[in-house]
Parts: sequence; structure tokens; C-alpha cells
Amino acid sequence: MDCSHVQFCVHDQNSRSLGVREGAREGGRDIDLHQLQGLFQVTAFWAQDRRVEDLQVAIAHSNPVVTAWDGDRLIGFARATSDGIYRATIWDVLIHPDYQGAGLGRKLVETVLMHPDVNRVERVYLMTTNQQKFYERIGFEANQTTTMVLFNQPISQEGLPSVVTELAH
Repeated sequence: MDCSHVQFCVHDQNSRSLGVREGAREGGRDIDLHQLQGLFQVTAFWAQDRRVEDLQVAIAHSNPVVTAWDGDRLIGFARATSDGIYRATIWDVLIHPDYQGAGLGRKLVETVLMHPDVNRVERVYLMTTNQQKFYERIGFEANQTTTMVLFNQPISQEGLPSVVTELAH
């Protein structure tokens, strides 16, 4: 499949104001959250029930966000979070099934990795269930020593000291 016409957009938190009209105006293109929700539904078995409101929050707290477009059709998406120096994590790498196998996923990940908030960190993490070989071809390595997860649940504060938050001036 010839995908030379596919356009990649980097949506950078440092140069955007996150205005959402059920999409976010960034990088010269809107992220249509309904299209993004549909992309999750057809691509990500692990994220079938993501809500538009929650996607908006995730995007607002991610940098960079990278999208891939075939005309006005959103066909690819990835995002990252980073402290800018030590660690970054890549999240939600999606390519529509009709476009898989054409190198677009690799370009999506490489575009995230080139972003200044990601390319300066010591380690970049990601989680994957079935795509280990794909990420190994990009340079990722399996890491058995640091993978842990907390399925967040309300925690009782009973018996714990109170927490005081100080604002820096």
C-alpha cells in the first residue's frame, strides 16, 4: 500500500492551547475525539471502552501527541508522558488495521522518540501485550525487572497522617 500521502502531525504541549471542540486544535489540525474513540474501538482490544471525555484528559496530560492522517481521516495515534530528563513512557500506539504493515506504526513511534521531551531522557518505557517483535525492531528491549502495576482503587486514609501541600512562589 502506498502511504506516501499520509500526513503526520506533532501536537506539542509547549506550543498549544488545548481547545477542544470534541477535538483539540493542535499542530495545524484538529484531533477529532470521536474519530480517535473509533480508532481505539477498531484497533485496541485493551481499550474498547474509552470515553471521549477521558481521551480529552489523557491528551491534555501528554506531550507529545502524534497523529497520522489520510486526508481528514485519523488513521494513527500515539502519545507520551515524560519528566524531560530521566523517564518517558509511550502510550496508545494505534494504526488503523487498513494501514498496518506499511511502516506507519514505526514512523509514529520514531516521531514520538524524536520529540525533545522524549529524546533526552535516560529511558523510554512502553507496555505491549502482543507487539514485542515490532518494538524490538525499533530498538526496544524486553525488561522483566521493572514491570509492576497498581490497579488503582480508593485507599482508606484512616490512621494516616494528614498531607499538607505547599505552593511554590
